[in-house]
Amino acid sequence: MHIVIVFDHPYGASASDNIPHRRSFSAALLASVTRGLTTAGHTVDLMDLQADRFDPVTSAEDLAAWRQKITRDPMVQDYQLRLMDADHLIFIFPIWWEAMPALTKGFLDKVFVKGVVFDEVKPGRPFVCLLPRLKGVSLLTVMSSPGFVYRWILGNPITKILFRGTFRKMGIHKLTWLNHPGMEHLSLEKRRERLSAVEKRFSRL
Repeated sequence: MHIVIVFDHPYGASASDNIPHRRSFSAALLASVTRGLTTAGHTVDLMDLQADRFDPVTSAEDLAAWRQKITRDPMVQDYQLRLMDADHLIFIFPIWWEAMPALTKGFLDKVFVKGVVFDEVKPGRPFVCLLPRLKGVSLLTVMSSPGFVYRWILGNPITKILFRGTFRKMGIHKLTWLNHPGMEHLSLEKRRERLSAVEKRFSRL
């Protein structure tokens, strides 16, 4: 399969090493996922939103183009073309203020253009996915909040946004969420165990 990964962390994809104040468990997850996928023979296309200097802000011009079902930003056009080749899509990012970072939200706002990535056949009805090969989406998140608090008290905001509010609406129902809460409290050995488990999981995708 051809896998597209959308990665969002200020330190970028290279921050997977255990260097204080330059380390990211999100980046370490990315490295593990990539190793697992390549071991299984899948091809991987990484969209590192920070390294690409993606602009998440929707301008008046962007919105006018969106309403006309066109895209003016060359980087957004490139992302859209690359998504067309995706058999599976993976998002990796930390949870901030119960949701995704700004670049990922901007990615959805600007890249997922009606008439390009999805279409609305009739108002009030589910959308139609225009990504011809996409069969499933995986989400890997890292958060400080305890998992039970996020799930049972806050109500899993990220899955409501990304899964129910985006991909299920587009007709994609093979959706998997792997959450990693409280990683800052785990020992290095325990974190390595988590990363090894993730690598093995994606080697079986």
